[in-house]
Amino acid sequence: MDELLDRTTAQTYASWFRALADPTRVQIVEYLARHARPMSVGEIVAAVGLAQSTVSQHLKILTEVRFVLVEPAGTARHYRINDACVGCFPSAADVVMGRPAPSPNGMC
Repeated sequence: MDELLDRTTAQTYASWFRALADPTRVQIVEYLARHARPMSVGEIVAAVGLAQSTVSQHLKILTEVRFVLVEPAGTARHYRINDACVGCFPSAADVVMGRPAPSPNGMC
């Protein structure tokens, strides 16, 4: 009998999928990944066209799973894509679909 994916890795991947279960969060991740630089909340708000409080809530969820990293910029905070997670996430999808992939090993 084949072994199951270990529970800790499965929980990590599930948290990633939950974080991306909202179309706005997918758009924010894609926007930050495409621009590949730290951005202010105001820039992200302008791009997605939602209220600052809504965007901030989405960014909070994305930072909790480390898809997005926060950098202090004076009194403000800038957000950027976590390149390590961009590299790990396709592996998570591969594993869920039964293809071999490396462990998330704490990078994400």
